[in-house]
Amino acid sequence: QVQLVESGGGLVQPGGSLRLSCAASGSIFSINDMGWYRQAPGKQRELVATITSGGTTNYADSVKGRFTIARDNAKNTLYLRMSGLKPEDTAVYYCNARVVTVLWPVPGDYWGQGTQVTVSS
Repeated sequence: QVQLVESGGGLVQPGGSLRLSCAASGSIFSINDMGWYRQAPGKQRELVATITSGGTTNYADSVKGRFTIARDNAKNTLYLRMSGLKPEDTAVYYCNARVVTVLWPVPGDYWGQGTQVTVSS
């Protein structure tokens, strides 16, 4: 019904920058909140940042001032601009969207497959 495809991950040196993208497609009627989560090896998945359909943002304390979340509602695309990257930012980053489909009026949670971000010298 709904597919979320992330891109933009990779290997970057400490202090570097990356931009992640997440494109949503399928039987979409509307998208409510969207967000980025990450999971490091041996750790639980954690929230990185969220954004409402109106543009209100929320960030984990660990990324405030370094990461910026944004969305293009016309393109159903979510972004995460990451700067000042640290080794502890290394993780698989997942896109999440709360979507109302044309088939069912109740919002459902959808996840992307994840993209690896590695911060290392």
